[in-house]
Amino acid sequence: MFDAESVPRAFQDALAFVLPVDCAGCSTPDTALCETCRAALAPRPRALETDVDAPVYAGLPFDGVAARVMRGLKEEGRTALARALAPALAAALARLPGDPDVPPWIVPVPTSRASMRRRGYRVADLIARRAGFVPRHPLRLARQPADQRGLTADERRVNVVGSMAARRAAGRRVVVIDDVSTTGATLGEAVRALREAGADVVGGAVVAATPLRAGGGASFGGPWGEASETHG
Repeated sequence: MFDAESVPRAFQDALAFVLPVDCAGCSTPDTALCETCRAALAPRPRALETDVDAPVYAGLPFDGVAARVMRGLKEEGRTALARALAPALAAALARLPGDPDVPPWIVPVPTSRASMRRRGYRVADLIARRAGFVPRHPLRLARQPADQRGLTADERRVNVVGSMAARRAAGRRVVVIDDVSTTGATLGEAVRALREAGADVVGGAVVAATPLRAGGGASFGGPWGEASETHG
């Protein structure tokens, strides 16, 4: 798969002539991500108030440019965009408590087989690697939950209960990561599974999170405004 970020910026205009692209954030032609949209992805980390029994931070609100760029990465196969989203994940991780001399494992929530077949890559893993982290994979899906889209916060929590299991995590300090969080239900299930396996879960971090919406959802330690899109 072509990755524009692997090519020096000086050659991207020429490549755009051969392989034309539009900005993932605003559809400006002949650029993968314009400077205005890059600026809009500057990290704005916030603490999330969720039911997760651990501190959770998000690097950006899942809204506007961030939501469109994430969709480009997840649904359109534009893997180069992971590099632009990586600083938001790094900023969220930096807010978590810990000993810098003993870094925790960075553990993404597991990806379903169907999503992996469709995309060919794991979104949270890819962003973490672009941020300079090495993901670990003690988590696995014990069962496939139903699609979360359209579910209330309570329904999401019930839907994911018992859906994950962990192994070879006993005694490890762990941070759970994901690309987007809506209610924190998926992160909460990951924390449960890891703790049952003996891990010391430091907290959770996501690239982006949806601001509080009618019908239930996570709330934030700082004002991010209303979300214009939702995450499944």
